[in-house]
Amino acid sequence: MSFSQDVKQELSKISNLANKDLVKIEFVGYCKTNNVYLSDNMLRFSTENEYNINRFAKLLNNIENHNYQIEMQGKNYVVTTKNKNIMKLANDKDLKIDGEMEEKAYIRGCFLGSGSINNPENKYHIEVIFKQRQDAQNVINMLQRYSINFKILEKENSTSIYSKDGEEISKFLAFIGANNAVLKFEEIRVYRDMRNNVNRIVNCETANLSKTVTAALKQIDAINVIKASGKFNALSESLKEIAELRIKYPEASLTELGEKTNPKIGRSGVNHRLKAIMKLAEE
Repeated sequence: MSFSQDVKQELSKISNLANKDLVKIEFVGYCKTNNVYLSDNMLRFSTENEYNINRFAKLLNNIENHNYQIEMQGKNYVVTTKNKNIMKLANDKDLKIDGEMEEKAYIRGCFLGSGSINNPENKYHIEVIFKQRQDAQNVINMLQRYSINFKILEKENSTSIYSKDGEEISKFLAFIGANNAVLKFEEIRVYRDMRNNVNRIVNCETANLSKTVTAALKQIDAINVIKASGKFNALSESLKEIAELRIKYPEASLTELGEKTNPKIGRSGVNHRLKAIMKLAEE
């Protein structure tokens, strides 16, 4: 089962079905999304998740409608009803949603209706698809009241709200009640971020080492040119010393070379001497 399916399974088990107002609001949330088909005489919801279809059926039952059918169509579970009261509720544009509990129920219904979330081991991405842009914008506004920031994306026949930010996704999951999913998501997020940090450090160190080696090879070439020209013995003792150290320790950084001189000198002093050698080699 995918991470997205796990989240929906958890949400489908939330036990708030005794509260009729929350049941109606969650149901309407489902109906605003792309996976619920509404016409003048029929409502149909389709999903691959068995727990999700059962959740939707329980909502119908709690709204006092037992007149629906559930069937399999390919890999999808499909629930269909022609109940006029259900149709009226699904199309109710004046339904009031007040307070945190009702907003949670509504947004949870939206996510269960047509939400998806990627496995955080691969990438951070969550999305909910709506039939109407205004419904998507309403959810964006609700989430912002709780400092949860999603973006909106217009498509050809629908509008999506989405986030690719790990922290925002975690806050969203917690808000709609997917607490177990939050724990799993955060565990993966911490490991993934730590791994990425380690990789960045390794890549940085590798790049720095590559630069050190390249510079050292050029310096050694310059020293060999001076030796071949017979000018090496004419160098000052300080230049001879740094030249011999560079040949002996080709992998050493400038700071490390400075630690080996007598007396010790700083990185800038080593750099100055090696530049003088490079310049002499070019003459």
